[in-house]
Amino acid sequence: MFLVEQHEGAGDPFGPDEVQCPIRELLARVGGRWSLDVIIALGSQPRHFGDLDRTIPGVSRRMLALTLRGMERDGLVARSPQGGAGGRVYYELTALGDELSKHVRALGAWSQRNRGAIYEARARYDAAQRA
Repeated sequence: MFLVEQHEGAGDPFGPDEVQCPIRELLARVGGRWSLDVIIALGSQPRHFGDLDRTIPGVSRRMLALTLRGMERDGLVARSPQGGAGGRVYYELTALGDELSKHVRALGAWSQRNRGAIYEARARYDAAQRA
C-alpha cells in the first residue's frame, strides 16, 4: 500500500520526495473537497475567478485559489490573464481536464442510477450491525 504524506507548509501532497501511486494521486486531487465543483463549473465554458467564487457555494477564495493552482499544476486547468495588469484571470479545462470531466459526469450518472441500491445496502448493513 502506498502512502502519500503532505509536507508541512508544502501546500501540495505530491511533492518529489513522496512514494507516489498515480491512481491515488489522481483520486486525491479529483476527490479533493472543491475539485469536482471546479470541474463541473468549468465544464461548459471558461470562467473568471470571481465567477467561480460565486458559482461554487461554500468555497473560500483562498481554497479556490489553492484548488485551481493544484489543478493547473496537474494540467487539468489552464489560467489565462486578460487585460494586462489588474485584469481578470480566466480559467478553463485543458484537453486533459475535459477528458476527466467526461469521466466525472459518467461517475455522477452512475451514482444517480444506483443511489437507491446504495442506500438500501447501507440500511441492511446498519440494521445487521445493530442486531
